[in-house]
Amino acid sequence: MGDLRVGNDPITSGEPSRQPGQAGQAGRQAGGEAGREAGREAGGEAGRQAGAHPTMRDVAALAGVGVMTVSRVVNGRDGVSAERAARVWQAIEKLDYRHNITARHLRLTGQPTAIIGVLLEDVANPFAAELLRAVENVVSEQDSLVLCASSDGDAARERALLEAFCTRRVDGLIIVPCGPDHRYLLTELRRGTQVVFADRLAPTIAADTVISDNFGGSRLAVRHLVDAGHTRIGFLGDLRQIYTAAERHRGYLAALQSAGIEPDERLIRRDIHNEQSAEHATHDLLTAVPAPTAIFTAQNLLTIGARKALGSAGAERLVAHVGFDDVPLAGLLDPGITVIAQDPQAMGELAAQMLLRRMRDPAAAPETVEVPTRLIARGSGEIYTGQSSATDRETSPGDLPLVPGRPVATRKRRS
Repeated sequence: MGDLRVGNDPITSGEPSRQPGQAGQAGRQAGGEAGREAGREAGGEAGRQAGAHPTMRDVAALAGVGVMTVSRVVNGRDGVSAERAARVWQAIEKLDYRHNITARHLRLTGQPTAIIGVLLEDVANPFAAELLRAVENVVSEQDSLVLCASSDGDAARERALLEAFCTRRVDGLIIVPCGPDHRYLLTELRRGTQVVFADRLAPTIAADTVISDNFGGSRLAVRHLVDAGHTRIGFLGDLRQIYTAAERHRGYLAALQSAGIEPDERLIRRDIHNEQSAEHATHDLLTAVPAPTAIFTAQNLLTIGARKALGSAGAERLVAHVGFDDVPLAGLLDPGITVIAQDPQAMGELAAQMLLRRMRDPAAAPETVEVPTRLIARGSGEIYTGQSSATDRETSPGDLPLVPGRPVATRKRRS
């Protein structure tokens, strides 16, 4: 596994030692202001040539002031004359000095870094990318930095990345879990590293968690298709060991049961993890006898693959289709794709806020927050036998019209 990076720069621990004042000392011994100035410039240049980052002491030496004066200037505090402040800023510019945010954060908060680690399944997934951006927006207001990595749904890779984050002494972790057991994090929790799980439960760790209403959203999707007259409803689901995939499959079965429809295993495809597999599975469903009249795809990449298959078969206006989680440009297709929309922005914001609160109050009882989903009808889910619909409306799980603003998340304590 390669080093974690910010941009193209590796994240390293510690700071190389340097002795910027050696040449400066020789200059000062030569006597006179010219000697001192030459010595300070030579000392700063020697340090830069050594490849070390200039420090506050270097700035103080070059500006001819004390370290506390430099600290007051860079932190915007009063008590420094305009002439001295100008000298400090000139030294900062000459040395290309960068203020050590980590040291300041440690001094003010007692936490070792100003860094939050975020582990997603795949940062390229639009849902994950939106969740990550929401986290970044919240923690950046606290002068914190986000490090992000992708587990690729691999439990071993997930553990290695989390250990790498902890080695770099992150203040906290936001994790979209994929492994079955996270008890290896207990040591880090005891050391004070705070953890919030997002999108999925991690049952072996009592920690704050934010999830979507996966069961209710899936039940709503299938009920929507049943209300359109469908009884043969195909199902495409992600890996069955994933919490969200299991909950969405459970919601699918519950909706069929409540409608008095016996589930047909010939119409159910699980353990489909990517767009290509979903496309093949949909083609397989369409050749079944009798074929489904509607399909529910329980993940956004599966929705894209299924729509490709329906389009290539010329069936996008014949077979109804509802997907879980919105996909880019879904409303621009003809017909548009009806979806159960999650709120990754709300989930990311809540996860970040919960982590920041946990860092301030580690002793509080863990809680789970469930974010509502909503149905967006765009046409593909409103297809009856021999008919199609291109409506564009939103429905909440209770079939009540949505009011302006974001649905309210529900909270419950975890024991």
